[in-house]
Amino acid sequence: MAATDGTEAPRDQGEQMPPGKPMSMEQHMLDKGAQMMQSLKPIKHMNQHVCTFALYSHDLTRQIETHHYVTRSNQDFLQCAVYDSDESTARLIGVEYIISDKIFETLSPDEQKLWHSHAYEVKAGLWVNPRVPEMIMNQELQNIAKTYGKFWCTWQTDRGDKLPIGPPVLMMSPQAVNMGMVKPDLVAKRDAKYNLSSDALKKSRVEIGEPEWINPQADYWKQHGKGFAIDVETTEMKKMAPSP
Repeated sequence: MAATDGTEAPRDQGEQMPPGKPMSMEQHMLDKGAQMMQSLKPIKHMNQHVCTFALYSHDLTRQIETHHYVTRSNQDFLQCAVYDSDESTARLIGVEYIISDKIFETLSPDEQKLWHSHAYEVKAGLWVNPRVPEMIMNQELQNIAKTYGKFWCTWQTDRGDKLPIGPPVLMMSPQAVNMGMVKPDLVAKRDAKYNLSSDALKKSRVEIGEPEWINPQADYWKQHGKGFAIDVETTEMKKMAPSP
């Protein structure tokens, strides 16, 4: 778990696990049996692991390392289960949807405000597929550089939450401006884990094409200095089903 000041918090298994009793042998056997008998098709279509970083929209000083497990629906749409590590005890902290620039331009201006661009993240060597050679991922990186993402965090493990607490939080991508720069210590710890250099990747990706235009409605905070936060309020429930 990455702390908000860029230091690495302890990651022993006890700390990773949410509160609760250890799994029984009977539960292990039941899960194994179900795994053998069920297809689990959505999970089997997760075919990429991406490690990158994200910033809280309402507080850009809070930055986290993220691990996206990616399913590609088609050339214009990806969906990612986001975890706080790549360990077996990793916690599912949110979901990110990724769309092409073509689809992004069809969204309303109010909807576009909730999305972030990926161009800087890719070009700066922050977006990586651990243990996969750059040569293999080059075309994919060129595609991702032109996409936009919407990332909702549902479990703020960086502040020590043992359970998913409160409403979801909108996350932003790193950007090449002061408040959007990822803390060097956070990047260094990630690079050391995977034996890579983000600086070297940045130099090697200089040939990756920049998008012709990044819609200013995305990365809304850069233009307006404002983020987004969700308040939960009670409301009257609909108690009657619609007529057929």
